[in-house]
Amino acid sequence: MDTPSTAGETSRQDDDEAYPQRIGNVGQPAVHVSSAGFASATTKDGDAGTGERTDSRKNPEHTPSATSRIQGSEHSATGNSAAVTNTDIPAKAAIQTHSGRFLAFLRWALAVAASLWIALCTSLGPLYRQYETNPVNATIRAFSWGNAAIFVCAFAICMAIIAELVRFGRGQLLIPYDFGLRTKYRARRERRRTRATRNDSPKPDTTSISPSRGRMDGQQGAAFGNRHWLRTRIRQRIRCSASAIRRKAHRCMMATTDKWWKIALILIIGWLWIPITLVAAFGADIHSQFREFSWAWNQWTGLKQPYIGFFSFVPMDIYPTAHYLWPAKPTYLTDQHNIVLTLIYGGAGTISRYFTGSNDWGIALLASAQLLFGAFCLAASANRFFNLPWLRPRRRLVEFLSATPAKTDQPDLAAEQAESSELVGPLPRFFILLFFLACPLVLFSTISLTKSPLFAFAFVWWFGVGYEVLCTAKLRQRSSGKQSAAPSDRRKSDNSDSGDISTSEPSEDIASARACVPSYDSIVLHLRKRTFIALFLSTLVMLISAKYAPYIILFELVIALLADHKRWKTYIIGMLLPVIVFQSALGLATHNGAIINGDPIESHGIQLQQIARVAVINPNGIPQDARNKLAPIFNLDQMAEAYSPQDADPVKSSGIETKRVSYRWRTVDKAALKNFNSAWLEIVKANPGIALDALMAKSYGYFDITDPPYIGMAYYVGYPSTANFTDWIGNWCAGWRRSVTGFTESWSSKPVLSLFIHGNTYVIVTLLLGAAEVILRRWKTLATHLPLLLLMGVMVTAPANNFERHMLPLVFVLGFVFLTFWQDSRARRGQSRAPEAEGIGDDSQRHE
Repeated sequence: MDTPSTAGETSRQDDDEAYPQRIGNVGQPAVHVSSAGFASATTKDGDAGTGERTDSRKNPEHTPSATSRIQGSEHSATGNSAAVTNTDIPAKAAIQTHSGRFLAFLRWALAVAASLWIALCTSLGPLYRQYETNPVNATIRAFSWGNAAIFVCAFAICMAIIAELVRFGRGQLLIPYDFGLRTKYRARRERRRTRATRNDSPKPDTTSISPSRGRMDGQQGAAFGNRHWLRTRIRQRIRCSASAIRRKAHRCMMATTDKWWKIALILIIGWLWIPITLVAAFGADIHSQFREFSWAWNQWTGLKQPYIGFFSFVPMDIYPTAHYLWPAKPTYLTDQHNIVLTLIYGGAGTISRYFTGSNDWGIALLASAQLLFGAFCLAASANRFFNLPWLRPRRRLVEFLSATPAKTDQPDLAAEQAESSELVGPLPRFFILLFFLACPLVLFSTISLTKSPLFAFAFVWWFGVGYEVLCTAKLRQRSSGKQSAAPSDRRKSDNSDSGDISTSEPSEDIASARACVPSYDSIVLHLRKRTFIALFLSTLVMLISAKYAPYIILFELVIALLADHKRWKTYIIGMLLPVIVFQSALGLATHNGAIINGDPIESHGIQLQQIARVAVINPNGIPQDARNKLAPIFNLDQMAEAYSPQDADPVKSSGIETKRVSYRWRTVDKAALKNFNSAWLEIVKANPGIALDALMAKSYGYFDITDPPYIGMAYYVGYPSTANFTDWIGNWCAGWRRSVTGFTESWSSKPVLSLFIHGNTYVIVTLLLGAAEVILRRWKTLATHLPLLLLMGVMVTAPANNFERHMLPLVFVLGFVFLTFWQDSRARRGQSRAPEAEGIGDDSQRHE
């Protein structure tokens, strides 16, 4: 039996744990699960595996130092205190401490670097946004005290967010204990208990009071009692009704999101108004793809058409693609907009013209197909994060429960308990689905035929498959001695400190075994066949929708092989094989002259912006040798007139309207392009400040949370030339289309509310979350999140600044990244509470 002091200590311990449990209780905290969905007491990576107590200030006398823990474990292992040397162990501990501090310094240095970059972009935004009105001051050399204040505030906010994320990830309070928040919480709880005790106190004795006074007091007391009883009943009814509604909403949300097809159905129903009223959203690219396919179809059917000539102007001249890349045999298909998409879009347009006489029905069909594909991709990934479908079969659950202590001896009931505790709760499901159903970035992407949304949907699918591959990875098995000895050694060390050196009883061994649950790497879960197929198909869709997809896939392939080399066959077949097949087919078609390869000048956006800005601001600062090298490639005067700080396409002579011939695509050859890099380097050396301004002005918007989008997703919904390029789509619900775009633009202009629909907000939050994961050493989770960092590099090198469609992959997966971070943090919080609960149990057993 517990002594009064032990019981009081236990109650105080429970009170201390109540507040942090409320902070982390977003889902169902019955069983603490890791990112893989398995209950665990130790983790392979990160601070979660240190085994240290998070809140040592609660009971400092029971928190041994690192040296005492090492000595205690050695003492319990040998059973003889003389066997423990007092010279070697402290020296090793000191070395480990110094190395750990150095590595922690490096991790925090990365977080500081990320915060400095965000603060720099935020502080430079007001300078570069005034280029159109005041180009002289649109430079980093005009950096003032006001910009410095913005820099300091932005840096402090970023570091504060990272620090809070790290505290949350370690299972600590979001607000430190010294701020007194828990004291206020405890005082408020005591006041509630006092009020409840006062209401339940016995009524005073009125026998000694006079009859008349007693009658009056009795009547008043009865009236007061009736009113109090009525208020109590009303409160009880309200609480019962709210509790019933909450339970029903909980069950409804869990029941309607327990399968991928249910989630997809919710998304399709919620998005149904988009294809019905807006039909489709597109830009000029799809019409260029229609032209390419039409000219190629005419060539296939024997119709003669112009090809290369001074007066000819074919679709390849619009982008433009240099003539030296055109094969001698006429061909009109290019890889400018991804050849596979050109064939699909162009074929749909041709079939639509054949049956209806216009492209409109083909565009509507393509937009509806993309909406269905997007619903499938989001639902498939949400199902993996919400429901852990690889654990759903009862056979796998029973296998999992055989290694995890259950609350009941009945297998079926235990399986249901495990399944319900592992799944994500209704609140995260609700908010993620609400985001997919209400955010304009997602809504407009469903019907936007601009390549990037298709890549973003495929990336979400690929990201969800990677999460399942991570959770079911076959890792090294831990030895059973490490799993069962750690709690036992800790208990023996505590006993030795208190003077009790007796060995633990069998009941204590069972308790320690239950406290140290085997982690997920002790259980081998094989990859499902459908997941393997999904990995292959999602990789293939990414390849056909974006030219930079091979770099992202190969980068993740290397990371996956380093993190989980035992599954190398899965990664080779599911990721490397599609890249090899696709790139080989593309190279073979280009070599045979079937298609025209994309112009390599497209990948030099940053260099072109730097040369053009120097040509505008300091044309005399261009060295003559650089002028001579650039003369066969660019017209510097036209380049200066076409320069825009936000977009590199005008400098490349892209487009057909108000076309300035800055790029000499008709006469440039491969030999002349070899001198481009050397000419650019000479110009940058002569004008380093202007070159830095050009770089920052083209990329700062992706990391400046106050910068409005250069081109948002609403632009394609209200595309100005829609009425000219279509027969009936432009006139279908035209007023509603203008209302939707106007509402979105109005929302985007609001100071704080606009943050939720701006893509750069999601980029910044993703970067801060990644910095927190680095500090927490969650390397396995980072293995799946590193492609997001590579996508940020793609944004910087993209032709335009703060182009929202380039940020869509990060926008779509941020909810899942948050969910993974919260699950890992909840697992860490459970591990930090396990030693404390175990220590309380040991005290009670010793008192017995």
